[in-house]
Amino acid sequence: MGRSHTVLYAAESGGGAGGLTPIIMIALLFGVMYFMMIRPQQKRRREAEAMQKALAPGDEVVTIGGLYGTVTGVDDDTVLLEVAPGVQTRYARPAIARVVNQAERTEATDPVAEDADAVKE
Repeated sequence: MGRSHTVLYAAESGGGAGGLTPIIMIALLFGVMYFMMIRPQQKRRREAEAMQKALAPGDEVVTIGGLYGTVTGVDDDTVLLEVAPGVQTRYARPAIARVVNQAERTEATDPVAEDADAVKE
């Protein structure tokens, strides 16, 4: 009778490693979800915020509703678009989906660029 208890105990202790496998699989699933879904979404959100912060008068943009316009004014929270000659509308910055054509920006008007050029020389 002593031997059967030893065999039974050995069989139960061998199954303990199998209890760890589902936890590892769940951790791997969360890791894959992070790298396949969450991380790329965060990157797209950061790029969109950077694009919206860089808006300047003269940029041609498309809103999330599909309206094309030219930026005529920029405020902290809003962007003023000219959608037709003499017709201006105001949109929230997050409503700008993408920049179609960026306005020509001269480096001479940018004081940071002037300082960088002076340092290079």
